[in-house]
Amino acid sequence: MEMLVKTLAGLEEVLADELKELGGKDIQVLKRAVSCSGNQELLYKANLWLRCGLRILVPIASFEVQDENDLYHQLRGINWLKHLHLHQTFAIDANSQSSRFRHNHFLALKTKDAIADWFRDQKGRRPSVNPKQPDIRFHLHIDNRHQASLMLDSSGDGLHRRGYRTTGGAAPLNEVLAAGMIRLTKWQGDTPFVDFMCGSGTLLIEAAMMAAQIPPGIHRNFSFENWQDFDAGLWKKIKAEARQKKRPPQQPILGGDNHFKAVRICENNISAARLDPYIRVKRAAFHQFLPPEGPGILISNPPYDLRLGTQDINQFYREIGDKLKQDFAGYEAWLISGNMDAIKSVGLRPSRKLHLMNGQIPCKFHKYELYSGSKRVNREENEAAG
Repeated sequence: MEMLVKTLAGLEEVLADELKELGGKDIQVLKRAVSCSGNQELLYKANLWLRCGLRILVPIASFEVQDENDLYHQLRGINWLKHLHLHQTFAIDANSQSSRFRHNHFLALKTKDAIADWFRDQKGRRPSVNPKQPDIRFHLHIDNRHQASLMLDSSGDGLHRRGYRTTGGAAPLNEVLAAGMIRLTKWQGDTPFVDFMCGSGTLLIEAAMMAAQIPPGIHRNFSFENWQDFDAGLWKKIKAEARQKKRPPQQPILGGDNHFKAVRICENNISAARLDPYIRVKRAAFHQFLPPEGPGILISNPPYDLRLGTQDINQFYREIGDKLKQDFAGYEAWLISGNMDAIKSVGLRPSRKLHLMNGQIPCKFHKYELYSGSKRVNREENEAAG
């Protein structure tokens, strides 16, 4: 079957790598999505294991549409019993890039009407709509060439819903973004992982699940479990194999935050993820945080502004840079920020600059190599000679 996996801007390549590792074929990188082909086993494994995907859609029909009436009649021509039982609830998500169809809500209503009318003609009654927790969710997309694609959502809730978020705190990172950031750094769990402004702990939890080889979807359900061709035996086997891969992380995973409430939320989330033995968190400002001896990796999401207090945001980022230079020798440090001016104040030359989106905020994701001892001297000598 074909699959379309949605993701966040900037994570397409790491998602493609994940799909390749799982056995996906014919992989194509698209805008905020990756397509591939595979069998039922891949579909189940992808929902269970993907860290950088938002949801997995399976196309079931494609056709060109002229107007709303044409859309309705094309949809009426589909045998909906292949995908939906009368006793099941359903929902429609619709979006359009076509100049002919400007109202997504109207497209969803038109699709719902076509399904309901088809069932009334065939069975004399229709299934119910449940927009929040449907058994079956359909996606209708119309592109700028007026080509409609109808897809089944195999995931249900977005794949970022791992099941460990007890309460978000202030502007928590999306779980998929956090996992994508870690994948972008190429960290393999073989060095200490640090976040000295950990907030609700998303980066720490995603890192621990990677290091422990725990699939992000192991504690949740998926929409494909309601499909007519659902293979319960295969799904049970895949989950059993996944649980056998679990192992303790080989290196420390450490977090800190200056705010008592953030640390409490972080600890609650860690407990909900069942990762208490693997992550240590303490209340401390980043100035006081002392990491294990390098090499190691730090990934952090500092504030983008300081609305409370009198401290200047640029000075705040300068202090981050000073801390990295003082105590993180031998580390790779990665910072994400939506404050394009403030991140320049870190005072270190980034060796890599990536562009990501944190919600609706364009961000820079910078890598800083913090050489220790002779490495720093050698680099400075090489730069002087060059």
